[in-house]
Amino acid sequence: MIPIPTKFKIVAGAAEGEHKLTAFDHALLEAGIANINLVRISSIMPPGAQQDQDMAIAPGTLAPTAYGAICSDIPGTVISAAVGIGFSHDTFGVIMEYAGECSKEEAESRISSMIKEAFHLRNMPLKETRISSVEHVVEKTASALAAVVLGY
Repeated sequence: MIPIPTKFKIVAGAAEGEHKLTAFDHALLEAGIANINLVRISSIMPPGAQQDQDMAIAPGTLAPTAYGAICSDIPGTVISAAVGIGFSHDTFGVIMEYAGECSKEEAESRISSMIKEAFHLRNMPLKETRISSVEHVVEKTASALAAVVLGY
């Protein structure tokens, strides 16, 4: 059986690169999660998981991660990414992610709206929301990403 994560960190980063993939890699570096293998997950925060922004993750680790990312090679384009976690009083939480050609504030607004809807659909009261986001104006080729990384 796969263990249930007990920790998480919430990060965001944006950067330029010569190519879209290297811009994405550079954004991962800026977010502090470039040297792990992101295993994309959907939207559930395990019950009782605690935020640990200093959580050490060994290079090469397979890390469950919910993330939103965007890459663009259109100079002058504003790109943003945001991720948010909605927490309940006594059970699991919900993670939402978004990335697009918009401001940081618009990305955060979308995240907030999605979290509220997810809790409404589950008929759960929303206790708290935490959001991390980033905005970047493309110079040549850029990427923006926001992520929640789960750990043990």
